[in-house]
Amino acid sequence: MYVVPDQTGKLTVVTGANSGTGKEAVRRLGAAGARVVMGVRTVAKGEQARAEILAEHPHAQLEVRRIDLADLASVKEFADGLIADGTPLDLLVNNAGVMAPPTRMTTADGFELQMGTNYLGPFALTVRLLPLLLAAPAPRVATMSSGTANYGRIHFDDLQWERRRYSPSLSYAQSKLADLMLTQQLAVIAAERGWPLLSTGAHPGYTLTNLQTTGPNLGRDKPSRGQGLLSALNFLPSQAPEQGTEPLLYAATSADAVAGGYYGPSKRFGLVGPTATARTTRRALDTAANARLWAESERLTGVAPHATVA
Repeated sequence: MYVVPDQTGKLTVVTGANSGTGKEAVRRLGAAGARVVMGVRTVAKGEQARAEILAEHPHAQLEVRRIDLADLASVKEFADGLIADGTPLDLLVNNAGVMAPPTRMTTADGFELQMGTNYLGPFALTVRLLPLLLAAPAPRVATMSSGTANYGRIHFDDLQWERRRYSPSLSYAQSKLADLMLTQQLAVIAAERGWPLLSTGAHPGYTLTNLQTTGPNLGRDKPSRGQGLLSALNFLPSQAPEQGTEPLLYAATSADAVAGGYYGPSKRFGLVGPTATARTTRRALDTAANARLWAESERLTGVAPHATVA
């Protein structure tokens, strides 16, 4: 079991904090002394999760704030609120996401739902929070990817699946590859600009959370029994969020984590087990593609580091 180092005095933001790996990350970061801002889409669910964690760790410092990563206006409002507080941000954990909705859906800004929620929203949040991150002595950004990034492709000519036939699983894989490319490119930019920021990535293996059911049921009147990629994975080894969150916690807090490092489970095809360094797909090591995706993300979101960081 990975033990989170002492986080006393540190301010942390965790997105998707009301359930699954996000809630587990909040629980263990809070238990280690961090002051945690729980970024959630539904405040009532966030408050319920907060109460459950406080029942176990009554001294944890937890605050619930609303953010909808599928709405860039909500991302800006959330970031502006933290910036107005003026407290340096030690750690941003980009955890929230949606998985494999059955039909092509869009965000408030017209992006394909998975690309918008899983990647463009976290990209905009990360860049907007750079002033607070760089005000901290040793800031970190830990971004959750997925093993599906290994077969993801970035379709620069059709990022939003407007021309091709929509595929729930391939769209998800594209968005999670983009997260891994974000991890790599942010590490490159930090090194180029002399920032003390550490950018790391993680994947949870096959961790059972509501992600596997919520996504496929989006837009349906009745829950589905699972389809496509999800039903095909039923035979695979799986683990609970307590174990599946450990690579993310390692990426976020370990003294041994390195810039651009990628961490995941070490057993049974990388699906379960203790945390180890994970193989980064060569597509996320393509420096030209990473830079191109970053530039395109700036254009799509209207958010760029030079506009927010001196």
